[in-house]
Amino acid sequence: MMNALSQAASGILGKAETSTEIIPNVDYDRPMGAVVWKGAKNVEYKQMPRPLITDQTDVIVRITATTICGSDLHLYTNAMLDMHADDILGHEFMGIVEQVGSDVKKLKVGQRVVVAFDIACGFCDYCKREEYTGCDTTNPSKLMEAMYGHRSAALFGYSHLTGGTPGGQSDYVRVPWADVNCCPLPADITDEQGLYLSDVIPTAYHACEFGNVQEGSTVAIWGLGPIGLIAARWAQIRGAKRIIGIDCVEERLRTAREHLKIETINFKEEDTVKTIFAKVPGGVDCSLECAGFEYPNSTLHKVERALQLETDTADILTEMMTATRKFGNISIIGVYTGFANHFPVGAMMEKAITIKGGQSPTQKYWKLCIEKLRSGEMDPSFIITHRGKLSEGPKYYDMFYKKEGVIKCFLRPDGIDHHGQPIINNTTA
Repeated sequence: MMNALSQAASGILGKAETSTEIIPNVDYDRPMGAVVWKGAKNVEYKQMPRPLITDQTDVIVRITATTICGSDLHLYTNAMLDMHADDILGHEFMGIVEQVGSDVKKLKVGQRVVVAFDIACGFCDYCKREEYTGCDTTNPSKLMEAMYGHRSAALFGYSHLTGGTPGGQSDYVRVPWADVNCCPLPADITDEQGLYLSDVIPTAYHACEFGNVQEGSTVAIWGLGPIGLIAARWAQIRGAKRIIGIDCVEERLRTAREHLKIETINFKEEDTVKTIFAKVPGGVDCSLECAGFEYPNSTLHKVERALQLETDTADILTEMMTATRKFGNISIIGVYTGFANHFPVGAMMEKAITIKGGQSPTQKYWKLCIEKLRSGEMDPSFIITHRGKLSEGPKYYDMFYKKEGVIKCFLRPDGIDHHGQPIINNTTA
């Protein structure tokens, strides 16, 4: 499967672009710091040209905080198609509006905003239905259209499969259709809360929406990274009566038990499906997939991925299908990109299971998420294990990939102090 996918990519893409190309609409005379992709397990912090306003619906945001997402690791390992050398990474960021295009109506210079990871135009049919990640306008990728029949919305700081838009692990970023994709932050929401409105908080809520988590639901969550942990908190807010988190990283399992007070399963020590049935005879109502396509458990899928016979493993999906009750719900939020062998379609059919998957239409959920942050019901700061500078980004990528105690990092650009203010000559402006 992967060979076929790679061949299709080669045919559509031709020769990959590199860092030697001339990038339009950037200021080469005013460089900025950024974390860029150089190849498999190789990212660098380097000077890159600063973005300029390209369209009058744009704004330029001076970044005050950014982070590394679990899905960034798919880029880090080069598991995503169509990465180019010197692509600027990062799809979770916030900052201060520094320049405003003449057609921007809702934002002004000096506003503190968080930016959605997905880029929506606001006027296509998908955006009008608040299906923002299905935006028809923002992603020019012919490869995605050939692979899936349609193009998704563009994403910041991700592969050219999703538009190739420069990301926010940088000092500055250009935000297209800014009135749709920027959310002004109330003063009583801290940076360590507001930053995660870019992805983690709304995506975790989306997992519960797709999984139909309701009052009294029993819920199992595969993957206790940032998304899985916040999804567990949303499940609590929505009234789930029992939540079981599944992972093998002790730091994550301990956070789930001690902070959220949920049950956990270490899948390296216990059989996941047998343990779930022992805890919840008949199976759970809702299963949430928050891990992604790169994590085979069985020898079969390890071999098939090693031989490039599939792109995505179905191990977790098979466990979910088995452990979910008849007429239950499965939500797939972890990134999947291509083809998985041995998908248990029979179990889906015979058990009448509803499966929904997809990226979060972040902008749709902002109002609710902000209300829950301001009420105190939702506070994502418990997932932050590390704080540092953007120039340390390559170190945190390596730590995150090796699962060395990192759940979520909170990074400031090197020219920004811990209050989110610019540093000039060692003093705060």
